[in-house]
Amino acid sequence: MTPNRCLSAVLFFLLTGLVSSSSFISDDVFECHGATGRNLLQAKKSCPVNFESLNYSIITTQCKGPQYPPKLCCGALKEFACPFADDLNDMTNDCASTMFSYINLYGKYPPGLFASECREGKEGLSCDGVNSGARIGLTVFPLLLLVSSTLVFLFQML
Repeated sequence: MTPNRCLSAVLFFLLTGLVSSSSFISDDVFECHGATGRNLLQAKKSCPVNFESLNYSIITTQCKGPQYPPKLCCGALKEFACPFADDLNDMTNDCASTMFSYINLYGKYPPGLFASECREGKEGLSCDGVNSGARIGLTVFPLLLLVSSTLVFLFQML
């Protein structure tokens, strides 16, 4: 394969990956998907995001009781969760339930607070315009690694 063709293939897959990211958090993340019915063979995969080690202060400093203002709480939830929208919307893993377990653990929020307060549209919470700085380091490093290793490979072929 010529170097020009290799570079075109790499750029195609790179751009396809960037375009396919989600800009919404589905309303399904608020629902309990417990083991009801015939779910024995449909066990969920573990979440690829380590929600245990994340900083929840974005939510806990802005979303405070006893009134839990929806604008502040939902804004903080979006700021925290939008960088992980793809993983949270994947109903084959346990990311949504894991994330909300930690949110409730650290914030001591009443059950269903975010599910009842944070509704926007039929597609769920919009992540458009939300700062996704929490995940930028996680997505840029593999991208740089891929590009640099591809360039090294191409230069060795010359």
